[in-house]
Amino acid sequence: MKKLERSLSLPYVIAISIGGMLGSGIFVLPGFASGLTGPSVWLAYLLGAVCVLPAALSKSELATAMPSSGGTYVYIERAFGPLFGTISGIGLWLSLLLKSSFALIGLGAYLAVLINLSDELTSFVALGFLSIIVLLNIFGVKKVGKVQLYIVSISLACLAALFFIGFPKVNPDYLDPFMSNGNIGLISAVAFVYISYSGVIKVAAIAGEIKNPDKNLPLAMILSLLSIAAIYVFTSFLLAGTVAPDSLSIDIRPIHTAAKSVGGDYFGYFAALIGVLTLMSGANSGVLASSRFPFAMARDLLMPSMFSKIHSKYLTPVFSILFTGLLMTLVILYLDVVKIAKLASAFMVMMFVSVNFCVIILRETSAQWYKPTYMSPFYPMLQIFGIVSGFFLLLLLGLIPLLSILIISVIGAVIYLLIGKRATRTGVLTNYGHKPALFLFYKKEIPAEPEPFLQEGSSLDGKLASDAGTIVPLFGNENSAEMLVEIACAINTRSSVQAVNITEVPNQTFLEALNKDTPKILSIERRLKRLSKRQELNIDFESVVTHELSNTVADLSGQTNCDWLVMGWDGRAHSGLLVRNPIGWLLAHVNSNFALFKDNGIKNIGKVLIALRPGRKDKNFLAVAERVCGFYNASLTLLHIVTPSFSKSAAKKMEIKSTQLLSSLKIKTTLKVLQSEDPLGSISKLSSEFDLLILGAPEQDSWIRVLLGSGRDRFTENSACSVLRLTMKN
Repeated sequence: MKKLERSLSLPYVIAISIGGMLGSGIFVLPGFASGLTGPSVWLAYLLGAVCVLPAALSKSELATAMPSSGGTYVYIERAFGPLFGTISGIGLWLSLLLKSSFALIGLGAYLAVLINLSDELTSFVALGFLSIIVLLNIFGVKKVGKVQLYIVSISLACLAALFFIGFPKVNPDYLDPFMSNGNIGLISAVAFVYISYSGVIKVAAIAGEIKNPDKNLPLAMILSLLSIAAIYVFTSFLLAGTVAPDSLSIDIRPIHTAAKSVGGDYFGYFAALIGVLTLMSGANSGVLASSRFPFAMARDLLMPSMFSKIHSKYLTPVFSILFTGLLMTLVILYLDVVKIAKLASAFMVMMFVSVNFCVIILRETSAQWYKPTYMSPFYPMLQIFGIVSGFFLLLLLGLIPLLSILIISVIGAVIYLLIGKRATRTGVLTNYGHKPALFLFYKKEIPAEPEPFLQEGSSLDGKLASDAGTIVPLFGNENSAEMLVEIACAINTRSSVQAVNITEVPNQTFLEALNKDTPKILSIERRLKRLSKRQELNIDFESVVTHELSNTVADLSGQTNCDWLVMGWDGRAHSGLLVRNPIGWLLAHVNSNFALFKDNGIKNIGKVLIALRPGRKDKNFLAVAERVCGFYNASLTLLHIVTPSFSKSAAKKMEIKSTQLLSSLKIKTTLKVLQSEDPLGSISKLSSEFDLLILGAPEQDSWIRVLLGSGRDRFTENSACSVLRLTMKN
């Protein structure tokens, strides 16, 4: 299978991004936007950038984890599943081609200033330029990038000249009243100009063709967004101050009008020429980006295979580009320009909302393969702001855009039912979503003969230790695999322990591509064999590759009928926004007992502290603690923390019962009862005197703590020693 060429360097990527945003976003839209809010149009552009910023930062994170052509579609498909991925891919495709069509219509209006063109011929001129753009895209993206770089540079120089010439000529009377239609008018204008920032999406869509995407992609997104926001704000302020409000509100070529007003006819002609070039540049980048969506979807078996074909010479998706050009032709001939802009904005708002959701889903579920080199700051509040603001803006766009989203959703569902069912993938949300989330998003049915989670010949082929009482899944992020397996051996009550190194890869990666053990896996196997020999333990080791980490662990538990699952832990609680991480999913779906080990680097365990709340199954927990202490020849201290309101009689009964339980243990024990209003602080302080802290299962977080992004086990995080969290099911 041919691959796209990684030929775009950072300057070209920034040029494509700014070029995509610089076109109709400033050369056409400001006039219509001013009709909604008046002179405050510059504030609408500023607020639009603020609303887009969460999505831009989220996109930067997602793109460094999944640098492939298709951009936003790929992120949504991996997080939500193929059905929602199909809908989003079509929505993004239409959004960008609608904006590009809008740019070509504006191009015709600017061209009419330079040559004598009737309104009837404007559309046909736009179609002529569309043909040129389609051919340019077929011949190669590197050529597109070079063209963009020069055009963007000239356009920026023109806008800078317009600002410096025009700023002294700003008419204060044109700037009053500041908001002609109040707050609603301003926010409606923000929603209307939202599409102006779609260039952020465009560069993500061509991630598969960018050099050094880990570095260049987030840098290009952020720099281009900040730069274009400044350009929009200053230019729209100048337009509002130099063109009469009534005239500006219906002007499809406001840059020409302002240039002619402040610099005369010749400057107006020059601005019109720059407008033609810039709008062609915007349409050009729009075709480049939009055509990659059906290409990526076809490679994922969600669109007809013809869309995935790459030209043998130019290495571009030729059929996808041609079909995109055909749809743009129909848009130019039959749709109204203002409706085009509103529809494009509506689709883009929804996709930006989805992008913010993607980051939350992938972070909260802790997908093993999700390893972005750039992490969005202020998580999750930044993403929540992007989601809430997006829905609010969507409502202000009107009924037709909302209905169009519904129609596209239906069309996407039909395409999926007819074509996309060939895809066997499921999204991360499908596996780890809470029930409320699964009512909102698609959950794929498991076929009668499901795709095996593990590659052929792996550990689920009958080679597992059938008598293993404890299973130790290794995910590659453990501080010490030996220490985790040691803990498992200490807990184990049967003759052997089964350690399994599990490597999770995205659905788009073939399992056969990773059928050989890596040097890291071979090292773990060697070290565990040495541990087994030194400690005279029966430890079996296997290595597997899977698309579904949690399902694989569940299969391991089911095939061995083990008593315990012992896993390394980072202290994350099993709650989250709409989703649970794999630990939470396993706790809900597997019947084995669980031991979650937070390794703080302590190797020699001599003193163990077990903290139990009154009412716990003390006897069961103490039995586990006794085995651990016996394995390490360690002492055990049982801690009870009671509040000052706890009655003396109840405290005495608890102390007598605990003393009786400890007396039956064959290890050195101590009972400690503390009176405190702050159990967290008390345990944290006391943990400094011990090597291992044993706790019961973590409490469920409240929805408020989850919403604010805590999602952490506070006792584990504040412990000075290593922590063993026990969940007893049997």
